[in-house]
Amino acid sequence: MGASMPNPAVLSPLPLHRQIREALRTSIRDGTYHEHAQLPSESELMAKYKVSRITVRHALAELQRDGLIFKVTGKGTYVSKSKPKAMQDLSQLQGFGEAMHSLGRETSSQVLGYERLRADARIAGQLALKAGDAVIELKRLRYLDRMPISLDISYFPASIGEQVLAADLAGRDVFSILENEIGIALGTADVSIEAVLADGDIASHLGINAGAPLLRIERLTTSADGRPIDFEYLYCRGDTMRYRLRLSRAPATGAPPEEAS
Repeated sequence: MGASMPNPAVLSPLPLHRQIREALRTSIRDGTYHEHAQLPSESELMAKYKVSRITVRHALAELQRDGLIFKVTGKGTYVSKSKPKAMQDLSQLQGFGEAMHSLGRETSSQVLGYERLRADARIAGQLALKAGDAVIELKRLRYLDRMPISLDISYFPASIGEQVLAADLAGRDVFSILENEIGIALGTADVSIEAVLADGDIASHLGINAGAPLLRIERLTTSADGRPIDFEYLYCRGDTMRYRLRLSRAPATGAPPEEAS
C-alpha cells in the first residue's frame, strides 16, 4: 500500500481532502495501486490519514470525477483503467484546446485575472516593445478532462490584449481568438522547455504539493508577417502531459572534423 501521509499540519496549504486526493493519485500513477486494484475502505483511509469520513469521501469523489477510480456498490472502490498522458505535438503551432480536442479530450479555461502593466525589459524585448510600454497580462488555469493541468501567463501588446480580453476566454484558445476574431494570421513560435518545481501559488492552483515537478514552457508567437504578438509562460503538470517533436538532421557542410587521436 502507499506510504503514510505526513502530518497535514506541516504540508502545503492545500485543503486536507486535496492532500489525500494527491497522495492517492500518486499511488495510482506509480503503480502502488495498480489497475483494477481495490483501494482501502473509507474507514481505513480515515484511520491512515486521521481525518473525517466526509474528508475522505470528498477526496474519493474528486478522484472518481477525474476518472481514476470507480465504485462497485457493496464491494468497494477500485482503480480505473488508466488514461494515457495527453500528447501534444510541438512541431505544430496549435492551441492547447485545439490539440486536445483532436484526441477526444475535454478542455476548458478559468480566467484567474488580467492586468494592464508597463512592460519590464524582458517582456518588452520579447514583444519588440520599449521598456515601459503598455502590455496586457492574462492569467488562466487550463483544465483537461476537468482536471487543472496548466497555469498559463500570457503577455500581449496592449492593443491586441484588450481585444483578446473581450472574447470568450473560458471556451476558446487564444490562437483561435487571434485568428478568427482579431484577424491576425499566425506565423511561427519559438519554444523553450525546462523542468522546474512548483511554488506555493502555482501548486495551489494546480492542486499539487509545493515542490512538485512541472514543465515550464516559454513560447513567443509571431504573426505571419513576423510581428511578436503573444509571449507566454506555461506551467504544466509533469504527471499528465507529454510533448513530441520531429527533428531533421541538417545536411552536412564541409569536411567532417578529424577524430581525436
